[in-house]
Amino acid sequence: MMATFISTMLSLVLLRISDSVTARTTHIPVAITKTWNGSNINHRPVRLVFAQATGGIEIRVDAPFFNDPGNPGGEPGQPFNGLWDYEVVEAFFLNDNNQYVEIELCPHGQHLVLLLKGYRDMFTSQLPLNFTSSINNGNWTGCAFVPASYFPPKVTKFNAYAIHGSGPGRVYEALYPASAEKHTEPDFHRLEYFRTINFRTLLPENWASTYSSALWDSIVLG
Repeated sequence: MMATFISTMLSLVLLRISDSVTARTTHIPVAITKTWNGSNINHRPVRLVFAQATGGIEIRVDAPFFNDPGNPGGEPGQPFNGLWDYEVVEAFFLNDNNQYVEIELCPHGQHLVLLLKGYRDMFTSQLPLNFTSSINNGNWTGCAFVPASYFPPKVTKFNAYAIHGSGPGRVYEALYPASAEKHTEPDFHRLEYFRTINFRTLLPENWASTYSSALWDSIVLG
């Protein structure tokens, strides 16, 4: 009787451990709690979840809504060039060859995806994206599906950012801030401040030897 009870409890513990490991490898939650140069923010943080999905990943946003600046005016669900000048949440994914994708999401439904083959060296922009958002009681949520082909091969690092405010009140926030001692202005393309992400488990095909992307192949192969 006691042996059966112990065996049952052990099975439950192992099941919980298994569930926990799966959660860690298929969902990566982060919260942006610092300004671009490392000061504490003074509001509820922007929260992001990077989640495994068939054929790509989902990026889920839960953020305070400042409505400053206001709506960019573009059609919801469509790319909007210059979105970085508005209220926006951004995620960057980088590989060891300094090739990266930048994904910008706006509470009003516009988005912007940029592919870069080096520091600020963009070669493709305004890619289509399945993105929806909603605003409710000073908060906004959104969910974007990012196809696997948008990512450079073997992503190893990432960073995430949030921007709001106008003029002198413009606020730049970072998951992994830059050094306040070295820099006086924000620049979200400072790749040296990106940190490790376990992208191999989040999007296994990105690390496969057979990985191919019509967007990246010519860049990777030179």
